[in-house]
Amino acid sequence: MQYHVMTLFPEMILQGMHTSIIGRAMDKGLIGLEAVNIRDFAEPARKSRIDDYPYGGGAGMVMQAEPVYRCWESVTTRIGHKARCVYLTPQGRVFDQQLARELAQEEDLIFLCGHYEGIDERVVEEIVTDQVSIGDYVLTGGELAAMVVMDAVSRMVPGVLTNALSGQDESFSDSLLEYPQYSRPEVWHGKSVPQILLSGHHGNVERWRRDQSILRTLQRRPELLEKAQLDKKDRKVLQELLANAEEI
Repeated sequence: MQYHVMTLFPEMILQGMHTSIIGRAMDKGLIGLEAVNIRDFAEPARKSRIDDYPYGGGAGMVMQAEPVYRCWESVTTRIGHKARCVYLTPQGRVFDQQLARELAQEEDLIFLCGHYEGIDERVVEEIVTDQVSIGDYVLTGGELAAMVVMDAVSRMVPGVLTNALSGQDESFSDSLLEYPQYSRPEVWHGKSVPQILLSGHHGNVERWRRDQSILRTLQRRPELLEKAQLDKKDRKVLQELLANAEEI
């Protein structure tokens, strides 16, 4: 997977991504990252300025189309094809695990990070293939959102996670929240680890974890259950939980 981030703050992207699991994946060559400064493609007469006042009036400034287009053109020429281009915007499709899996199938991904009051709509129409939002709120720029998306997508890339099962068992992997986790010591602040986890019976442990995922999803994100892949045993557990909803 190769990421190409078009941004006004390349150092923010590079510093934020070269850490922890994702940083190690880069060191191993499983993921590549470049942050391309859009200012480098400004018209010489403007001395790296890439914004201007919006037509029609209004507060703030708008990123101009030409520097963004030149930046994108430079990236696509270098990689040899027009890769999927993701524009981070509150107006886009809400990012989720399904989209992370979809994007992880690409060899190259281009990210466009906006600033100010946005980007000239004409260049968005020209180069962007996907408009993506990480939630219903506004950030000062697209860099943080781009890093969120890249982090989630990177976990889907083979070899990034040392335990191949860890990406399958965590929250949202099948529209259920993850079950609670415990580690040593067995008793902490008077609270004991559930006995089932100490039994050594893998089948019972897996059933308990599945039941806990269903319970936690019902308690915290019940809307996810509409998309969850539940088998006959799962549905029975859910029915019992719903029958005792006052106790949950």
